[in-house]
Amino acid sequence: MYKILVVDDEEHIREVLKEYAEFEGHTVDEASDGMQAVEMAKNNDYDIIIMDIMMPRLDGYSACKEIRKLKPTPMLMLSARGEEYDKLFGFELGIDDYVVKPFSPKEVMARVNAIVKRNTVLSGVASEVERFEGLEINFTSRDVLIDGKKANLTPKEYDLLFYLVRNKNIALTRNKLLEEVWGYDFFGDDRTIDTHIKMLRNNLGQYRKYIVTLRGLGYKFEA
Repeated sequence: MYKILVVDDEEHIREVLKEYAEFEGHTVDEASDGMQAVEMAKNNDYDIIIMDIMMPRLDGYSACKEIRKLKPTPMLMLSARGEEYDKLFGFELGIDDYVVKPFSPKEVMARVNAIVKRNTVLSGVASEVERFEGLEINFTSRDVLIDGKKANLTPKEYDLLFYLVRNKNIALTRNKLLEEVWGYDFFGDDRTIDTHIKMLRNNLGQYRKYIVTLRGLGYKFEA
Protein backbone atom coordinates (compact mmCIF):
# COMPACT_ATOMS: atom_id res chain seq x y z
CA MET A 1 0.00 0.00 0.00
CA TYR A 2 1.11 3.56 -0.66
CA LYS A 3 1.93 6.54 1.51
CA ILE A 4 0.28 9.54 -0.17
CA LEU A 5 0.47 13.28 0.45
CA VAL A 6 -2.63 15.20 -0.67
CA VAL A 7 -2.06 18.94 -1.07
CA ASP A 8 -5.03 21.26 -1.69
CA ASP A 9 -6.34 24.41 -0.02
CA GLU A 10 -9.90 23.05 -0.32
CA GLU A 11 -10.62 20.81 2.64
CA HIS A 12 -13.46 19.05 0.85
CA ILE A 13 -11.16 17.89 -1.96
CA ARG A 14 -8.59 16.60 0.55
CA GLU A 15 -11.31 14.72 2.41
CA VAL A 16 -12.71 13.10 -0.73
CA LEU A 17 -9.31 11.94 -1.99
CA LYS A 18 -8.34 10.72 1.46
CA GLU A 19 -11.55 8.73 1.77
CA TYR A 20 -11.01 6.97 -1.57
CA ALA A 21 -7.31 6.37 -0.91
CA GLU A 22 -7.87 4.95 2.56
CA PHE A 23 -10.65 2.74 1.20
CA GLU A 24 -7.99 1.15 -1.03
CA GLY A 25 -5.76 0.66 2.00
CA HIS A 26 -3.36 3.58 1.52
CA THR A 27 -2.04 5.96 4.20
CA VAL A 28 -2.76 9.66 3.57
CA ASP A 29 -1.21 12.84 4.94
CA GLU A 30 -2.71 16.27 4.18
CA ALA A 31 -1.29 19.73 3.47
CA SER A 32 -3.29 22.89 2.79
CA ASP A 33 -0.65 24.87 0.89
CA GLY A 34 2.64 24.53 -0.97
CA MET A 35 4.84 25.65 1.91
CA GLN A 36 3.44 22.97 4.18
CA ALA A 37 3.78 20.39 1.38
CA VAL A 38 7.51 21.14 0.93
CA GLU A 39 8.17 20.74 4.66
CA MET A 40 6.22 17.48 4.83
CA ALA A 41 7.97 16.11 1.74
CA LYS A 42 11.32 17.08 3.28
CA ASN A 43 10.60 15.14 6.47
CA ASN A 44 8.73 12.15 5.00
CA ASP A 45 9.09 9.73 2.11
CA TYR A 46 5.92 9.49 0.05
CA ASP A 47 5.11 7.08 -2.77
CA ILE A 48 3.26 9.89 -4.56
CA ILE A 49 2.12 13.48 -4.01
CA ILE A 50 -1.26 14.72 -5.29
CA MET A 51 -0.92 18.50 -5.54
CA ASP A 52 -3.26 21.34 -6.47
CA ILE A 53 -1.72 24.16 -8.50
CA MET A 54 -3.56 27.29 -7.33
CA MET A 55 -2.88 27.59 -3.59
CA PRO A 56 -2.01 30.37 -1.12
CA ARG A 57 1.54 31.05 0.15
CA LEU A 58 3.20 28.78 -2.43
CA ASP A 59 1.56 27.47 -5.60
CA GLY A 60 1.79 23.87 -6.73
CA TYR A 61 4.31 24.51 -9.51
CA SER A 62 6.71 26.28 -7.12
CA ALA A 63 6.24 23.57 -4.50
CA CYS A 64 6.98 20.94 -7.16
CA LYS A 65 10.26 22.71 -8.02
CA GLU A 66 11.33 22.79 -4.37
CA ILE A 67 10.44 19.15 -3.73
CA ARG A 68 12.27 18.08 -6.90
CA LYS A 69 15.47 19.57 -5.41
CA LEU A 70 15.10 17.17 -2.50
CA LYS A 71 13.81 13.90 -3.94
CA PRO A 72 12.21 12.40 -7.08
CA THR A 73 8.79 11.67 -5.55
CA PRO A 74 6.16 11.04 -8.28
CA MET A 75 3.59 13.85 -8.59
CA LEU A 76 0.07 14.15 -9.91
CA MET A 77 -1.14 17.74 -10.31
CA LEU A 78 -4.73 18.97 -9.91
CA SER A 79 -5.99 22.14 -11.54
CA ALA A 80 -9.17 23.95 -12.44
CA ARG A 81 -7.34 25.17 -15.55
CA GLY A 82 -7.14 22.79 -18.48
CA GLU A 83 -5.21 24.87 -20.99
CA GLU A 84 -2.51 23.02 -22.90
CA TYR A 85 0.11 25.53 -21.74
CA ASP A 86 -0.54 24.69 -18.09
CA LYS A 87 -0.26 20.96 -18.74
CA LEU A 88 2.95 21.23 -20.75
CA PHE A 89 4.51 23.57 -18.20
CA GLY A 90 3.81 20.99 -15.52
CA PHE A 91 5.37 18.21 -17.57
CA GLU A 92 8.44 20.37 -18.16
CA LEU A 93 8.81 20.54 -14.37
CA GLY A 94 8.75 16.78 -14.24
CA ILE A 95 5.25 15.95 -13.00
CA ASP A 96 3.91 12.51 -13.86
CA ASP A 97 0.29 13.33 -14.64
CA TYR A 98 -2.23 16.18 -14.68
CA VAL A 99 -5.94 16.03 -13.82
CA VAL A 100 -8.39 18.85 -14.46
CA LYS A 101 -11.08 19.74 -11.92
CA PRO A 102 -13.81 18.68 -11.49
CA PHE A 103 -12.53 15.12 -11.50
CA SER A 104 -13.62 11.62 -10.64
CA PRO A 105 -11.88 10.38 -7.46
CA LYS A 106 -11.89 6.90 -8.97
CA GLU A 107 -10.00 8.18 -12.01
CA VAL A 108 -7.49 9.98 -9.80
CA MET A 109 -6.82 6.78 -7.84
CA ALA A 110 -6.47 4.80 -11.07
CA ARG A 111 -3.83 7.27 -12.22
CA VAL A 112 -2.13 7.13 -8.82
CA ASN A 113 -1.91 3.33 -9.03
CA ALA A 114 -0.51 3.48 -12.57
CA ILE A 115 2.12 6.08 -11.64
CA VAL A 116 3.35 4.30 -8.50
CA LYS A 117 3.45 0.89 -10.17
CA ARG A 118 5.41 2.29 -13.10
CA ASN A 119 7.95 3.97 -10.82
CA THR A 120 8.25 0.80 -8.72
CA VAL A 121 9.07 -1.23 -11.83
CA LEU A 122 11.65 1.33 -12.93
CA SER A 123 13.32 1.41 -9.51
CA GLY A 124 13.41 -2.39 -9.36
CA VAL A 125 15.24 -2.93 -12.65
CA ALA A 126 18.42 -4.98 -12.33
CA SER A 127 21.72 -3.16 -12.76
CA GLU A 128 22.06 -2.33 -16.41
CA VAL A 129 23.97 0.21 -18.45
CA GLU A 130 23.67 1.02 -22.16
CA ARG A 131 26.34 3.01 -24.01
CA PHE A 132 26.12 4.69 -27.39
CA GLU A 133 29.37 6.49 -28.13
CA GLY A 134 29.60 9.15 -25.38
CA LEU A 135 26.01 8.64 -24.25
CA GLU A 136 25.75 6.39 -21.17
CA ILE A 137 22.39 5.34 -19.70
CA ASN A 138 22.26 3.69 -16.29
CA PHE A 139 18.81 2.22 -15.70
CA THR A 140 19.47 1.37 -12.06
CA SER A 141 20.68 4.74 -10.82
CA ARG A 142 18.57 6.65 -13.37
CA ASP A 143 21.66 8.49 -14.52
CA VAL A 144 22.34 9.70 -18.04
CA LEU A 145 25.89 10.77 -18.80
CA ILE A 146 26.86 12.81 -21.84
CA ASP A 147 30.60 12.59 -22.47
CA GLY A 148 31.06 11.85 -18.79
CA LYS A 149 28.88 14.71 -17.54
CA LYS A 150 25.53 14.02 -15.88
CA ALA A 151 22.54 15.25 -17.89
CA ASN A 152 19.84 17.23 -16.10
CA LEU A 153 16.61 15.58 -17.24
CA THR A 154 13.11 15.77 -15.79
CA PRO A 155 11.65 12.50 -14.40
CA LYS A 156 9.40 12.20 -17.44
CA GLU A 157 12.33 12.73 -19.82
CA TYR A 158 14.16 9.90 -18.05
CA ASP A 159 11.13 7.63 -18.41
CA LEU A 160 10.75 8.51 -22.09
CA LEU A 161 14.43 7.98 -22.89
CA PHE A 162 14.57 4.70 -20.98
CA TYR A 163 11.54 3.36 -22.82
CA LEU A 164 12.95 4.40 -26.20
CA VAL A 165 16.30 2.77 -25.43
CA ARG A 166 14.75 -0.44 -24.11
CA ASN A 167 12.88 -0.63 -27.39
CA LYS A 168 15.74 0.58 -29.59
CA ASN A 169 15.36 0.16 -33.34
CA ILE A 170 11.62 -0.41 -32.94
CA ALA A 171 9.15 2.06 -34.47
CA LEU A 172 6.95 3.47 -31.69
CA THR A 173 3.77 5.41 -32.37
CA ARG A 174 2.91 8.47 -30.33
CA ASN A 175 -0.09 6.66 -28.88
CA LYS A 176 2.14 3.75 -27.82
CA LEU A 177 4.52 6.14 -26.09
CA LEU A 178 1.65 7.89 -24.30
CA GLU A 179 0.24 4.56 -23.17
CA GLU A 180 3.52 3.02 -21.99
CA VAL A 181 5.41 6.02 -20.61
CA TRP A 182 2.48 7.84 -19.02
CA GLY A 183 0.98 4.52 -17.96
CA TYR A 184 -2.68 5.44 -18.40
CA ASP A 185 -5.25 6.32 -21.03
CA PHE A 186 -3.76 9.81 -21.22
CA PHE A 187 -6.12 12.74 -21.81
CA GLY A 188 -3.67 14.79 -23.87
CA ASP A 189 -2.68 14.65 -27.51
CA ASP A 190 0.33 13.98 -29.72
CA ARG A 191 1.82 17.38 -29.00
CA THR A 192 2.63 16.22 -25.48
CA ILE A 193 5.00 13.60 -26.90
CA ASP A 194 6.47 16.02 -29.42
CA THR A 195 7.18 18.58 -26.69
CA HIS A 196 8.93 16.04 -24.47
CA ILE A 197 10.94 14.67 -27.40
CA LYS A 198 12.08 18.21 -28.23
CA MET A 199 13.18 18.85 -24.64
CA LEU A 200 14.90 15.47 -24.45
CA ARG A 201 16.80 16.06 -27.67
CA ASN A 202 17.96 19.46 -26.46
CA ASN A 203 19.34 17.85 -23.30
CA LEU A 204 21.13 15.08 -25.20
CA GLY A 205 23.15 17.54 -27.29
CA GLN A 206 24.98 15.87 -30.17
CA TYR A 207 23.47 12.50 -29.23
CA ARG A 208 20.02 13.74 -30.14
CA LYS A 209 20.75 12.02 -33.46
CA TYR A 210 19.75 8.67 -31.93
CA ILE A 211 16.11 9.76 -31.54
CA VAL A 212 14.71 9.53 -35.04
CA THR A 213 11.40 11.03 -36.13
CA LEU A 214 9.15 8.73 -38.13
CA ARG A 215 7.02 11.16 -40.07
CA GLY A 216 3.31 10.58 -39.58
CA LEU A 217 3.94 7.79 -37.07
CA GLY A 218 6.14 8.53 -34.09
CA TYR A 219 9.74 7.97 -33.05
CA LYS A 220 12.44 5.37 -32.49
CA PHE A 221 15.83 5.18 -30.83
CA GLU A 222 18.05 4.12 -33.70
CA ALA A 223 21.36 2.56 -32.70
